[in-house]
Amino acid sequence: MRSIRRKPMLMDVLAERKVRVFGVGKIHDIYNGRGVEEYLTTKGNVDGMEKMTVTVSERRSGLIFCNLVDFDMLYGHRKDVEGFAKSLEEFDRLLGEFLPLLSLSDMLMITADHGAIPIRAGRRRTIRGSTCRFWRIRRERDGRNLGVRDTLADMGQTIAENFGGTIPHGRAS
Repeated sequence: MRSIRRKPMLMDVLAERKVRVFGVGKIHDIYNGRGVEEYLTTKGNVDGMEKMTVTVSERRSGLIFCNLVDFDMLYGHRKDVEGFAKSLEEFDRLLGEFLPLLSLSDMLMITADHGAIPIRAGRRRTIRGSTCRFWRIRRERDGRNLGVRDTLADMGQTIAENFGGTIPHGRAS
């Protein structure tokens, strides 16, 4: 039987470079533990932001990878526009409290993995309008909207290059 050589994903590259990866939310589950050194599960967006805040205060290096599930599971798939809007307002407030904790060399990227627009019929996910739109915020200069990207691999490549590595796909920002 011929073995299949898999290309390295971001988590493999970070592990090879000995970059500590800490997952908040369902990151460990999403990657089946691959490359995730430590993790905390969460009970929702607020709990996720609280745990991410504590983690940023305790860790001075590595990647903290956080997944906030409420946007998708509670509001997007259930087409709860009002709940989605309130959740965004809540996140905006929590993010405002979180940003001052970042050091001069920290980088924060915010994105959606896909869109689940609450006002559309059906439960299908969409890539229109939300996927691959992310921001890079560094304390030493103003954050900037990196706009809609061709692929989420662009985010992976940006993270890999931040830690001195590279992945087979994506364009760094």
